[in-house]
Amino acid sequence: MIKEAIILAGGLGTRLRSVVEDLPKPMAPVRGVPFLTWLLDLIEKQGVEKVVLAVGYKHEKITSCFGNRYKNLSIEYSIEKEPLGTGGAVLLALQKIKGENFFLLNGDTYFEVDFRDFENFFVSTGAVMSVALHPVKNPFRYGTVIIHENKIVAFREKTGAEEGLINGGVYIVNKNWFQENAPGGKFSLEKDILEKKISDFLITGYVSDVYFIDIGIPEDYYRAAGELPPVG
Repeated sequence: MIKEAIILAGGLGTRLRSVVEDLPKPMAPVRGVPFLTWLLDLIEKQGVEKVVLAVGYKHEKITSCFGNRYKNLSIEYSIEKEPLGTGGAVLLALQKIKGENFFLLNGDTYFEVDFRDFENFFVSTGAVMSVALHPVKNPFRYGTVIIHENKIVAFREKTGAEEGLINGGVYIVNKNWFQENAPGGKFSLEKDILEKKISDFLITGYVSDVYFIDIGIPEDYYRAAGELPPVG
């Protein structure tokens, strides 16, 4: 099984400023502990042994809170000196990844994907990258993802569709492929990798209807406090 993960934890949390003090978004407190705690708990319970936290904005808040270990999970930090975008943050963090493939998680979403099943899917499809997709009704907040025989064939902007598949913010990525195809500098994982590479490479979509929440807006941030499972 893949033993390493990167969590994108450098978000500013601009949309949460009205309800959360000036913190990196993954540090937004939920039931008295940082939201990031739930992500660390999720990956540690599923057998991941090492996580690289890709941090930037007020990274000291994260490093001082979590240090270099969470339960059986070792923690390393990839610190941006200047904003690199989601793609640039991943590319920088890859310097600390040793394995051939790695899990990648957005630091502001919690998606209870079965990592072992997700990895088996990734291997069976022969993809260079797989995206965990969540089916939702009224996906007006999100763009939707179109798949055909597991392959992602299109990304659609926010629409009034009654239902659709959304990007759940959990990925499996081949390290060498990402390094060879990343433009470098500041770039977007979503725009410059996912949307631009689906025509030339096999990027697959793994559909999972398990619990999902995105704390990016105050309404869902408050909802998380009542829905997330106990940590520990």
